[in-house]
Amino acid sequence: MNITIFDTLETLYKKSADTFVELSEKAIRKQDKFVVALSGGSSPKAIFNLLATEEYADKIEWSKVFFFWVDERWVSLDDEKSNFKMTLETLLDKVPVNKNQVSPMYKAGTEPEDYAKEYEDQIRNVLGADGIFDFILLGMGDDGHTASLFPGEAVLNEKEKWVSAYYLKSQEMFRITLTEPIINKAENILVITFGKSKKHALNEVLNGEYNPQLYPLQLIERKEGFQLFTDKETGVEL
Repeated sequence: MNITIFDTLETLYKKSADTFVELSEKAIRKQDKFVVALSGGSSPKAIFNLLATEEYADKIEWSKVFFFWVDERWVSLDDEKSNFKMTLETLLDKVPVNKNQVSPMYKAGTEPEDYAKEYEDQIRNVLGADGIFDFILLGMGDDGHTASLFPGEAVLNEKEKWVSAYYLKSQEMFRITLTEPIINKAENILVITFGKSKKHALNEVLNGEYNPQLYPLQLIERKEGFQLFTDKETGVEL
């Protein structure tokens, strides 16, 4: 397991962007494509903004990157709550991606449960039966959730489906998410979480008893290829 504690968020974001570049180069050399699943939120937004700058954008063969999402609120693609919309505005509209290789986690006129099945098919079409992403970017909420794997939800027990959709009562909305089995298959996983509000949950995830029903990030295996970037304010003890 590789945990890095950064002095500043600026250095954390820069290392995250560097990691994206390095892994893209490695994957494209190996298999001529780089298949990623991205998260929403303020941390990924800062990273995407960096990747869109000339310093980083010129280092990536964007036409060979395939974009999926880790999770999504079941809202239209132009909704302010959409992770896709944020990624589009900060990154995808600014670099020469192949739009046919961008797979939003929402489809108008479709029920979320039906689209979860369709989305899994889209993943299989790119990754085959093994379903091994080259890179998955995750965050962690104050409650220890990651992706749309929230404490106490039945989706935490999913072992077969790669994608699941369900109604999250606490938010009064449907969510669609990659599940633990497909996330843990990934070649590389980067978790970014920082700030005092994450202190308790992160310490429980890393040092507490194994209880993924309460702290879902514990479902993610800390194996080779797993990295966690945080800052000093979380007070994490290694």
